[in-house]
Order: sequence, then C-alpha cells, then structure tokens
Amino acid sequence: MQPQKMRRAIRRIVLPMLFCATGFLGVHAARSQSSPQPAAPMPLSLSQAIDLALKHNRTLQLARLAVEDAEHKKEIARSAYFPHIKNESSVLHVTELAGVEIPAGAFGVPPATGPIPAKSLFLGQGSATTYTSGTGLTQPLTQMFKIHESDRAAIADIGTAKIQVNQAENEIALRVRQLYYGLLIGQLKLQAATEEVTAGQVKAQESEDAVDQGRALDVVALESRAALLDAREAALTQQLQIHDLTLDLEDLLGLPLTSQLQLNEDDATASLTIPSREDCLRIAQEQSPEIRVAQQAVIKARAGLGAARDAYIPDVAGIARYSYQSGIPFLVHNFGTFGLSFTYDLFDGGRRNAEIKDSRTLLSEAELSLAKAKDELTVQVEAAYDKVEQLKNMVGVAQESMAVRTEAARLSDRQFEQGAALASARQEAHAKAASAKAALLGATLGLSIAQGDLKRTIGQLPQ
Repeated sequence: MQPQKMRRAIRRIVLPMLFCATGFLGVHAARSQSSPQPAAPMPLSLSQAIDLALKHNRTLQLARLAVEDAEHKKEIARSAYFPHIKNESSVLHVTELAGVEIPAGAFGVPPATGPIPAKSLFLGQGSATTYTSGTGLTQPLTQMFKIHESDRAAIADIGTAKIQVNQAENEIALRVRQLYYGLLIGQLKLQAATEEVTAGQVKAQESEDAVDQGRALDVVALESRAALLDAREAALTQQLQIHDLTLDLEDLLGLPLTSQLQLNEDDATASLTIPSREDCLRIAQEQSPEIRVAQQAVIKARAGLGAARDAYIPDVAGIARYSYQSGIPFLVHNFGTFGLSFTYDLFDGGRRNAEIKDSRTLLSEAELSLAKAKDELTVQVEAAYDKVEQLKNMVGVAQESMAVRTEAARLSDRQFEQGAALASARQEAHAKAASAKAALLGATLGLSIAQGDLKRTIGQLPQ
C-alpha cells in the first residue's frame, strides 16, 4: 500500500473516533451546564461568608453548647458549698412488740393495802405501727477543701471550652477563606481552560486544512485533535472541582446546597495585616488556643492533686434536724437534734496514696504538654511566617509573568491583524495570558490564605 493511501486510511478510521469522543465530552459538558440553577445568584463577599459561617455552622454551635455544659457542671460542683436540706419520712409496722410485765406484789405487800400492784400488770412499749418524719440540714465543714478543688477543676473546664470555641471560630474562618479563594481560582482556571479549548479548536482546524492541502502530515492533525481533547478534559475536570468546592462552601455556611453563589473578585486584592515576626511569637505565646488549653489542663491537674491530698482530711459536717414521731416509746411527738458528724477512713488499702501518685503523674504530663506546645508553636509560627514571605516573592514573579503574557497577547493581536500570525497562535497567546492571570490570582490568594493561617496560629481571627 502506498504511503498516501495509508494516511487516508488512518484518517478514515481514527479521525471519526476522535470526533465521536469530542462530541461525547461536549454533550457531557452541555448537560452539566444545563442543570437547573436558581434564577437569581446570591452575591457573597468574603466577610459575609465568614459571618454566615460563624453564625450558622453546626460545628461552632456544638462548641458553644459545650461551654454551656461546662457552666452547668460548675454550678453542680459549686452547689456542694451550701447546706443540704432534706426530709425523711417513714411508716413502719412491727409484727410483735415486747412489753414490761410487773408481777403482783412486786413493789411490796403492805398490811394496810395488800400487794402492790394488786395484780400483774403488762406495760406496752410503743405502737405496732409507727410514723416518723424529720427535716434535716447538713452543712459540710472540712469537705470545703475538696469542694474548692472540684470548683477549680470545673472553672478550668469552662475556660477550655471557651478557648475551643475561639479555636473553632478561627479554623472555620480560615476554612471559609480557603474555599472562597479556591472557588475564585477555580473560576479563573476554568476561564483559562476554555481559552485553551478555543485555541485548540482553531489549531485543529488549521491542521486539518493543512493536511487537506498537502502541507502537513496526518499525524499533525491527530496531535492537534488530541491536544483539543486534553484541553476539554482539563475544562471538565475544573468544572467538577468548582462543583465540589461550591458544595463544601455552602455546607460550611449553612446554606442550601442548591444555592448559586456569586463571589466578589475584589476580595482577592485584600490582604491581612500581619505583625512583625517578634510580635507574632509574643502574641502566639499569649493568645494561642493550644497553649491556653494546655494551661487550663495544668490548672485542672493541680486541682486534682489538691483533691487527692484533701482525701486524708476527716469529713466533719454540722447537722440539725427537727422530727415528728408517733408510736415510738419514751419520745415526745416533736423534738429536735443538733450536733456534728465525723467520718474518717481508717484503712482503704492504699487507695488515697495511689490517687495522690496518679494526680502527680497527671500534673507532670500536663506541664510537659504545655512546654511541648510552646516549643511546637514557636516552630509553627516561624514556618508560617517564612511561608508568607516566600509567597510575597511568588506574587511578584506572577505579576511579572502576567505582564509579559499580556504584552505577548497584545503583540499577537497586532501580528494577526497584519497577517503575520495564525489565528491559532493568537488564541494560544490569549490562553496563556488567561493562565497567567489565574496564576497571579492563585499566588495572591495563596498569600492571603497563608496570612490567615498565620493569624490562626497566633490565636487571632483570620478576617
């Protein structure tokens, strides 16, 4: 077979397959674009998105409920300071009672009166059914030491819960910033990918014309068509990424998943104010949630050690009770009792000593964790600050690249108008300019995200 006939056979077999694949991708893209969307887009700035997330995010709501739970538990612990007043009442029936029997003449037999008593007597002791009711007051005295330590531990839990709320707010704000900027970058990348598809279509058509005119081989047309398919695949992939990011952002903000968000590109130019490196290190040691949580853990561990030591103190409580009874012998119906109660464990098998040792171990762990958190935080701040400085340099490079690509696109337009360049070269120049713009936005937003992460690390809200 001659080479020319072979090339024609290849075109008859391969090119229809590529056209079918291209048509399938085009139909898939058209279907994804024709899915029902709300008629009116929802304008959303970055600050509005952060406010929505801080107000409606369920994770943050759970953290706030944890604070309320810790406050209620503190109220429970604090209630042990106050007297306990309770009533105890009972109705009891005894099947058999023992009495006192006095025989006749037990007290003598005087001649004048005869036996005393004249006949045997039986004196009953109470009633078979008795009724008792008493209202008593118990005031802890020496238990106050243990109660105080429990109250300190409860206060530490409240502090930890509040710090975790602030930490959750910082993380959610940073996550909103990441998704918001990710969507902006994705939209620009999709625009650049669309430019690549347009350039690929023009180049593929030029290659086919060149093959038909005998100025190029069939493999050139195949390569152009394959490049077009790669560009369309990249565009479809970018659409899927935008869809996933949109769903994540809507869920984070507590919005319906069918919302159509219209992001504000002007937010991409806004940068966060970052303190100096020394100030960041100082602020991190003072405001970092990790360090503050570790400090609360140390306070709670010390309270636990104090409570373990206080277990050796006897339990002394003041008591007062007013009672009513009916059916109990030798007691009036209404009477009161006052005094002190004393309780002390003489032997517990070494439990209290073991609790003290365990509390000391927990305190050592908490103090070591605090020192570790401080050291790790210093490393994190240094790394985050270095990343911010590196991204600033990257933004400068991206700006220069965009300026070069924009100028190249302008020159390509002029050359095309003068007939000195092909349409495909012009489209490729515009596609590269769009990619450079997306890269610049990506670098700018990456810098903003790094700044937000640095602020979150030092314990500030990245907003």
